[in-house]
Amino acid sequence: MAACRAVGAPGSGPIPAAHRPRSPAPNVVWSVDFKGQFKTGDGRDCYPLTVQDAYSRCLLACEGLTGPLLQPTQQVFRRLFRSYGLPERIRSDNGQPFASCALGRLSQLSVWWIRLGIRPELIEPASPQQNGRHERMHKDLKADTTRPPAASRRAQQHRFDVFRHTYNHVRPHEALDQRRPATLYQPSDRPYAGCLTPSTYPEHFEIRRVSTNGGIRWNHRWVNVSHLLAELPVGLEPLTEGTWNVFFGPMHLGWLDEHDYRIHDHRGRLTRRRRLSPIS
Repeated sequence: MAACRAVGAPGSGPIPAAHRPRSPAPNVVWSVDFKGQFKTGDGRDCYPLTVQDAYSRCLLACEGLTGPLLQPTQQVFRRLFRSYGLPERIRSDNGQPFASCALGRLSQLSVWWIRLGIRPELIEPASPQQNGRHERMHKDLKADTTRPPAASRRAQQHRFDVFRHTYNHVRPHEALDQRRPATLYQPSDRPYAGCLTPSTYPEHFEIRRVSTNGGIRWNHRWVNVSHLLAELPVGLEPLTEGTWNVFFGPMHLGWLDEHDYRIHDHRGRLTRRRRLSPIS
């Protein structure tokens, strides 16, 4: 089994989608989404989960699931990681199971990605155009496989498999200079070892382990963080007098304010501009 890599030092949190550079190589960014659900001919719900490499446009997965649930989604990603290795980042919308209303919009799935050394990227709410390539692929998927739906989920999955093969290996893409995605894609050089690694932080950070109740002790006071990070270390960077940046691995979660001993994220009450750590 390959050696596990430590999660990198903190960066500056999610990069606004409008300012993200185009992916320069395979496996720098994977995008993921659930194509809107529909019912197959037997009346059962089908939620197509799609995963695409942003550079090559290679469609890595198209799986008809019963819902946007954690365990089946995680199962699909385990299979992808075993087959293709780990990407650097995974871009998604703010829906389940990719995000939640917890601090930093973390979810069980995104915490798992971070612990594997993958950085989640969330597009802005109600902004599907920020994942435009993925949305265009979804239009083709819908037209080719769901009008009308297949008689059963098994038959529908066969349609998805045929579509994925055609999309990757047969159909030339104008945006790729008439090349096929499979000719541009190659597996990642970061193998999936299956182990979860501890986050590392710079020496000037204060480290606190989140309790099973989802909080930390700070100046003898209780500070709520998130139950999703129970028994995991978070890093606090001094910012201004009485204010600390709070990180989980490379993800900036928000600011701890010693005036009220609360962590405020980008949706919180701390609105004045503050310096963040440079991206490492």
